[in-house]
Amino acid sequence: MEFTVRQIAALINGKIQGNESLKINQLAKIEEGQPGSISFLSNLKYEPFLYTTQASAVIVEESFEPKQPVASTLIFVENSYSAFARLLEEYHRQMASGRMGVEQPSYMAESSKVGDHVYRGAFSYIGQNCRIGTNVKIYPHVYVGDNVQIGDNTVLHSGVRVLDNCVIGNHCTIHPNAVIGSDGFGFAPQADSSYKTIPQLGNVILEDWVNVGANTTIDCATMGSTVIRKGAKLDNLIQIGHNVEIGRHTVIAAQTGISGSAKIGDHCVIGGQVGIGGHIEIADRTSVGAQSGLGKSIKEPGQSLNGTPPQSLKESLRSQVLIRKLPQIEKRVSALEQKKSE
Repeated sequence: MEFTVRQIAALINGKIQGNESLKINQLAKIEEGQPGSISFLSNLKYEPFLYTTQASAVIVEESFEPKQPVASTLIFVENSYSAFARLLEEYHRQMASGRMGVEQPSYMAESSKVGDHVYRGAFSYIGQNCRIGTNVKIYPHVYVGDNVQIGDNTVLHSGVRVLDNCVIGNHCTIHPNAVIGSDGFGFAPQADSSYKTIPQLGNVILEDWVNVGANTTIDCATMGSTVIRKGAKLDNLIQIGHNVEIGRHTVIAAQTGISGSAKIGDHCVIGGQVGIGGHIEIADRTSVGAQSGLGKSIKEPGQSLNGTPPQSLKESLRSQVLIRKLPQIEKRVSALEQKKSE
């Protein structure tokens, strides 16, 4: 695909300094730019590359003032990182929109219905009584169970499993090998110390604009629904237990584990390898640092927490400084004790 600088500037609401008729056919890092490519400058530590890049055009902040002559055409925008992300999104949409039709072999039950412009890849399977919207992309080796609903413009990448009764909204993206609706970890201890399986009869609901990373697993509810609210973004390798609720526009990094019935608020930021206990609530706009462990509810919104048990970020950093100083403190205490005994 090929676009002019003028078309790109119109898409990202930018102002052009240079040749607006240049043809752009690829995206590139600023240090790797070649003729015909477009890049962006957001972090000023990469500014030296602006003066040497061969990229035909570069997206920059509207407040940026070059310190040297720039050979590339510049597109000034309010936020260069967001603008480039918008460009990537449009490029991806254009690439994906070319896939339509049904590849063989694939299977769809006669009782299921799909909208217009749907792509079904080879070896995909769609069960009974499913409802699949318009412009949905189902890549090869995707499994969709019975009674599943999938909204418009949603993409299921290769190897995704969507189990029975789950609901996926509009504009969602499920990355390879993610599992939506697997059984929750429900076992009842018995008198003889064995465990009896508790049937998991609920489902998973993903609202609109949810992104689920590769190899992430979202368990179905025991009863009712496990719910991922609108705009939430889940990284790779996340485990979400049964009956969990994740709020709107919350982002969660890789290898986080969330136990059953936990409720996470809106606009939260959860770092990598965080452990969240079951049946607790985390208030809106909470930020949790990587490798933290939360075993109690966080009721006050807007906190930045770190560590196990979690402390405020400021207290946690102070504690880490003191821990590094412990060997010196121990020597000083020993010296004082020896001096006192003498």
